Amino acid sequence: MVLKIELLDGQRHIRSDFSCGKDSLDTYLCKQATQDLKRKVATIFVLVDHPQMLVLGYYTLSAYTVHISALGEEFAKHLSRYPALPATLLGRLAVDHGQRGKRFGEFLLMDALKRSLDTTSQIASLAVIAEALDGEALRFYLRYGFRQFNQHPMKLYLPMKLVAGLFAR
Repeated sequence: MVLKIELLDGQRHIRSDFSCGKDSLDTYLCKQATQDLKRKVATIFVLVDHPQMLVLGYYTLSAYTVHISALGEEFAKHLSRYPALPATLLGRLAVDHGQRGKRFGEFLLMDALKRSLDTTSQIASLAVIAEALDGEALRFYLRYGFRQFNQHPMKLYLPMKLVAGLFAR
């Protein structure tokens, strides 16, 4: 097994057997992801097993705008007082049901955070934003230092400064 994270290629990557147990995430990968990629709505990265090209997990990244009032006061007080600020949206993150317990979710998350950080040298982003579908996903993101939005506890953010700290070591 050789694991790689690659940009989704609808012709090469085998998505038909992917199942994470969440219908919305499964359906997205199989039916919507290539369209979003073509339309530049989201960039989809897949964890694949080479040479079989089976998708074991995936995540999406997009540009995002966050309103300063939604952020925690401690974080927001250091930001410019523009009403809307740039961020990176980690829109979806899922791991195939058969791959649970292998820490692929963490592997995908770290890759997404590193890519998000790397792009800040060219495109500004103050944080990575994620939205948890359920309590299990919420606990996953909280373990990695994500903070909850003021008004929406299932929506989370990780300041880019903290992301940079993860990779400074």
